[in-house]
Amino acid sequence: MATKMITVTLHADDPIARAGLAGLLRGQPEIEILERPVQSVGHRSVAVVLVDRVDDDTAVKLRRLVRGESREAVLIATRLHERELLNAVACGVRTFVWRHQATAEALAKAVRSAARGDSEVPADMLNRLLVQLGRHGSGASPVHTVTGLSDREVEVLRFVAEGLENRQIAGKLSYSERTVKNILHGLMTRMQLRNRAHAVAFALREGYL
Repeated sequence: MATKMITVTLHADDPIARAGLAGLLRGQPEIEILERPVQSVGHRSVAVVLVDRVDDDTAVKLRRLVRGESREAVLIATRLHERELLNAVACGVRTFVWRHQATAEALAKAVRSAARGDSEVPADMLNRLLVQLGRHGSGASPVHTVTGLSDREVEVLRFVAEGLENRQIAGKLSYSERTVKNILHGLMTRMQLRNRAHAVAFALREGYL
């Protein structure tokens, strides 16, 4: 019986980092590095993503890779706050590796785990995740209380994404400027979003825009 290959695409901010990832994985049994994913019988596709932090842009990329392209992901991070860790999990990432622990063996093991659909989280990271989830369950400072966005909120965010100011959005929707301001304030308070850019990134990640 032929061995099923795991095709891997590498995602890093600079070519040197990407070359480093390729060097760690090159020559590993069952793993083939590609420039872009392929949809082929007998192949399982995994995106290996190297980041320093999980900011809004990174979260959008992760959501696109995991949910939009229906692929598994291995996230290699330099450091993660609890909120960033939970955001990555919310994007569909189930396999994590600390950058300082990313040896060839550890990375290949993580790729194989992701390809199987299993979860793999470093012990210290898992402990932080469990603590944070425990706080979330007790009602203290959840990362996102996702109860859905209303049609009116989505309309406003769509115009925010286009770069319009509150006054311009009010004119487009025949609202008062105060109404637009209140919609945005209520949304950002409920979802614990920092600013307009964060609100747009959240809506993109959740598939509203």
